[in-house]
Parts: sequence; C-alpha cells; structure tokens
Amino acid sequence: MAVHLDHGDDDLAETHEINVTPFIDVILVLLIVFMIAAPLATVDIPVDLPSANAEPQPRPTEPIYLSVKSDLTLVLGEDVLAEGTLGTALDARTKGDREQRIFLRADKSVDFGSVMDVMNELRAAGYLKIALVGLEAPGVK
Repeated sequence: MAVHLDHGDDDLAETHEINVTPFIDVILVLLIVFMIAAPLATVDIPVDLPSANAEPQPRPTEPIYLSVKSDLTLVLGEDVLAEGTLGTALDARTKGDREQRIFLRADKSVDFGSVMDVMNELRAAGYLKIALVGLEAPGVK
C-alpha cells in the first residue's frame, strides 16, 4: 500500500541556488571606491601641525634635555656642543647608559629636516629612546 500525497501544482517552486550577481556588483563597487580613495590618502600636502594635547608624562629626577636652537646649535642641558661631539657628550652625561630617555627640544623656526638629522645622530650614537618636547595646549590638565 503506497501513499502518494499530491500538494497540487505550485507555480512557486523553491530554487535552492544563491544569486551571487548582487554580491559581485557590491564587491566591484567597493573595489573601485578603494582604488580611487587609496592614492588620495597618501598625498603629501603641507600642514601646520597643532600643539599636542596629550597628558604630560612624569619626568625623571634628572632629565637629559637636548635642545636645537634657531641657529642649529646643539645644547645638552646648559652646555653648548661642538659639531660632531653629540655622541661623546651624551655618553659622558649618561655614563654610557644608552637606555636613558633623551628629551629633544627644538626651536619653532628649526625645519623638520634639521630635527631629523639630530634624531639620526642620536640613533647612530645608540640612543633610541627619544621624547619630543613641546608646549602644552591650553586646557590640558
């Protein structure tokens, strides 16, 4: 005895296939958007950087300040350094401890390339912990 259940002739038969055409369309649109937006994010434009509003970090008991004056002379603490003596002066001040943090200050009129040159000298001398010093923005606690 066999049972045959007939539910009628449905015109709305279910298909078990996924239509991926809208998915591919969305992916292609996103690809085009990112292809256009990525080069725009890497454009070099001149900027006037604002002052920092980060919370000040605690200072060590005897911080080591290296200052770059507007005439590009280097001053370690209160001592003016001759050109090429930065590494030996830092070694004498830190007693050879290259793990100490060096606080780098630069006059506002000093160009960024000169500051990078000083940072490269510090790195070549083995001092990798460098903190940039700036004025606190108004409203910082």
